[in-house]
Amino acid sequence: MTKSFADLGVREPLVRALADGGITSPFPIQVDTLPDTLAGRDVLGRGKTGSGKTLAFSIPMVARLAGDLAGGKRRPGRPLGLVLAPTRELATQITATLEPLANAYDLRVTTIFGGVSQHRQVQALKAGVDIVVACPGRLEDLMKQKFVSLDAVEITVLDEADHMADLGFLPVVTRILAATPTQGQRLLFSATLDNGVDKLVKRFLHNEVLHSVDEANSPVAAMTHHVFDVHGVEAKKELVHKLASGTGRRILFMRTKHQARKLARQLTEAGIPSVDLHGNLSQAARDRNLAAFSAGEARVLVATDVAARGVHVDDVELVVHVDPPAEHKAYLHRSGRTARAGSAGDVVTVVLPEQRKDLAILMRKAAIKVTPQQVTADSDPVNALVGEIAPHVIPAPKPATQPQGQGGGRRGGAGGGGQRRGGAQGGARSGGGQGGGRGRGQSGSGAGRGGEGAAAGGGRGSGGRGRGQGSAQPKVMYSSETPGSGGSQGGGSNQRRRRATRP
Repeated sequence: MTKSFADLGVREPLVRALADGGITSPFPIQVDTLPDTLAGRDVLGRGKTGSGKTLAFSIPMVARLAGDLAGGKRRPGRPLGLVLAPTRELATQITATLEPLANAYDLRVTTIFGGVSQHRQVQALKAGVDIVVACPGRLEDLMKQKFVSLDAVEITVLDEADHMADLGFLPVVTRILAATPTQGQRLLFSATLDNGVDKLVKRFLHNEVLHSVDEANSPVAAMTHHVFDVHGVEAKKELVHKLASGTGRRILFMRTKHQARKLARQLTEAGIPSVDLHGNLSQAARDRNLAAFSAGEARVLVATDVAARGVHVDDVELVVHVDPPAEHKAYLHRSGRTARAGSAGDVVTVVLPEQRKDLAILMRKAAIKVTPQQVTADSDPVNALVGEIAPHVIPAPKPATQPQGQGGGRRGGAGGGGQRRGGAQGGARSGGGQGGGRGRGQSGSGAGRGGEGAAAGGGRGSGGRGRGQGSAQPKVMYSSETPGSGGSQGGGSNQRRRRATRP
C-alpha cells in the first residue's frame, strides 16, 4: 500500500501546500526518513541526486519549527533553522522549495551566499528570519561581523555534504556546525560518505539513523546512457550542434567557462536559443539565464560543473557531456540533471579518440555499462535520440553602433580631426551650422565635441558655448567664458581661461 504524506505524520497545512505545488505522493527517501525526522531524531540520509532529498528535510524543518520548538518572537539575526549548501544555485533551489511550506506557517526564509552585495542579506537578518539557507563562506563572514548568531538554531541541515568536501568547505562547515547548540537536531544528506564526511557524522550527529535509498554510486534506472565516438574535433562540433537541436530541454556540460560561453553563443547564432551557466556570471545573470531555461525561452543550457549540483529544472530530457568529466562522481551528478523524480532521460558522452581510455575507467567506477558507438551527426542512433528538430529561431539583432566619420563619429573628422568625440569640420554629434551648439575644437579649422551643431573651430556662438584648443599648446585646454557674436574661428575675441588636461 502506498503511503501518503498524512500517513507519515505530515500536518495538514503542509499536505495542502505540497498539493498546491502538485506534490501528492512521497518519494522513497521521504517515506523512509520522515517518521524519524518529524520525531526529532538525527538522520543521515544517503541517496542519489534527484531522489527527493530537499523535501525530505524541508518538510520536517518547517513542521517542527512551526510547532512546539520555536515559540516566542522572531529575533533579528538569530535564526531557528539552518540549511548549508555548497553552491548558490543549490541554495536558491532549496529556498524555492522551502518557501511555499514556510508560508503555510508564516515563517520567513532568507538565502545567504557570496558573489553579491551582503547589504540585502544583512537587512533581512536584521528584520528577523526563521530559516537561513546559506553557503558556508558568506555565512561565516556574516558571523564574524556579528550580523548573525547561530546560538538559537534548533535544526541544522547539511545538504550535499560530499560536494562540500570536494570543494574544500569542510573546515568552515565544521566551525559553523560547532557554533550551533549541541542539543539541536541535525540532518545530513549526502550521496557518499568519503573525503571527511564521515568525520562530520561522528562529531555532530548523535544516535543518528541511517537511511540509504540507493547505493552511493548507483545510476538512475530510468536514465539511458550513450557513448558516441567521433573521429575528430570538427565531427564533434557537428554532433554537438545536432544533439542540441531537438525540441526538449537539454543541458550540455563543458569543462571551462570560456568554452561554455562560446558554445552557447554559437548555438544561439545558429538558431538554437541557448544560455550559459558558469562561475564568471554575476548572480543576476545566473538567475536570468536559469529563468530563461526554466521558462523554455532557451532550450539549451551550456554549463560547467558549477551547475551539476543545485540546478533542479523539470523535464530535462537530455544531458550531453560535451567534455567528459574528470572523475566518476562528477559524471553522476551531471547526469542527474535528467531523469529526476522518476522521469526518464538520456545521457550522452561525446568522446574523441584520445579520451576513450580515460572514459572507460570513469564509466567502470561509476558502475555504468554501455557500449560505445562510432557516429556522425547524421547517424541513425543520433537521429533517433534527437527526434524532432525544433524550428530555428533567428537571434535578436545586435544594437547598431554609431557610425564614424563625417558629421558626428566617435573619433576623427575632416579639417583637423575631432578631439575624442566630434565630427567633420565644425560638426559635433549631429553636424549643424556654424556658431550654434557646444563644441570643442582646435584653433583654425578643428572640429570638436559638442551638442547640436558646433561652430567651426569651436568658440561660443550665439546658440551655445564651446571649448577651443590652441594648436600650439596641445596640453592646455581653453574654455571660453563669454559669448561671441555668432561664433568666431578659433574662439575670436572670447575671454579664455587655461586649465590643465591630461596629455
